[in-house]
Formats: sequence, C-alpha cells, structure tokens
Amino acid sequence: MSGLRLSKVPATDTALKLLAVAVLMFSFVFVVMVPLYNVLCDALGINGKTSGQAYTSVPVSVDTSRKVTVQFVAINNDGMPWTFAPDDRVMRVHPGAATGTMFHAVNPTNANMVAQAIPSISPSRAAAFFHKTECFCFDQQALASNATVDMPLQFIVDQELPDDIHTITLSYTLFDLTDSVQDGLATL
Repeated sequence: MSGLRLSKVPATDTALKLLAVAVLMFSFVFVVMVPLYNVLCDALGINGKTSGQAYTSVPVSVDTSRKVTVQFVAINNDGMPWTFAPDDRVMRVHPGAATGTMFHAVNPTNANMVAQAIPSISPSRAAAFFHKTECFCFDQQALASNATVDMPLQFIVDQELPDDIHTITLSYTLFDLTDSVQDGLATL
C-alpha cells in the first residue's frame, strides 16, 4: 500500500510532506506551547512573572513590626552592549511602605538603541505580593549613542506577604530590540 501522493514525482511528494510537517510543528510551538507554558506557570506558581502594568495602591498602614530584604539584579541578554545596574543592590523595606530606587543604563555604542527590561521575581510565590507602581520595565527604553539614563522603580511589598518569605529577589534582563523598531516602538 503506498502513501499519500501529491504529485507524480516522489521527491516532490517528500518535500511537500516535510514542508507540511515543519509548518505544523512551528504552529504547534506558538499556538499550543506558549499558552500551555503560561497556564502551567500560573498553576504551579513558577517563573516569578510580574505584572506588566502599574499597581494602583490602596491606603494601608505600614507594617513596622517586620522588614523584608529586597535584592536587585540586572542582567544583559546575550549581545546587549549596554551597562545596566541598580543603584541599590539590597534594600530592607517594611511591608506596605512605598519604596523607590533607580537603575542606570549606559549605551556605549555609536548607534541609537532601544531596549526592554523583563522582570522576574524569586521566590516565585512572592510575585503576587510585590507591586510595582512605577517601573522602567513598563516601556521600551530608547537611548541615544553614548548616552546615559536613570530609570526609576517604585514598589510596595504587600503586607500579606507570607511570614516565611524574608528575602525577595527582583531580577531584570535587558534585551536589545533595536532591530525590531518601527516608528520608535518595537514590533514583536
């Protein structure tokens, strides 16, 4: 019994079948795997994703009876030439208190560039209790050749943070989006 025939040339049939398989595999990755990954991360409480939108604070009192250590990490993705670092590597904050810090970026190249910072929080279950009211990660950062920028971060550690979490690490990875930019914003 012979297989499905699309043409009278076996080599053409094989090439068309392989092309169809490649298209199906590519579609599977983007249509099924990405949403499935996000659902699994949410269900299992892993990946430490933070919200990409500003948190609207509600009036609460500050819990002065405890302090939480917040660590800041800045990482450049492969090929990103910028210097990128936090002002403060570690802060001790009271839950409920609005707190701010700055990150700095320098574009040492001779070209204008656009970047995007992607945040992650560890431990991942602390992500639901770490609220950014202002963050440079909400927007793409355009930086001229040999320029420097100060990028603010304002946040609140929720008073409902479980008592067994004493340290939260907020990590940003900086990605170069320059090649994706059209009309000043990257298209993804």
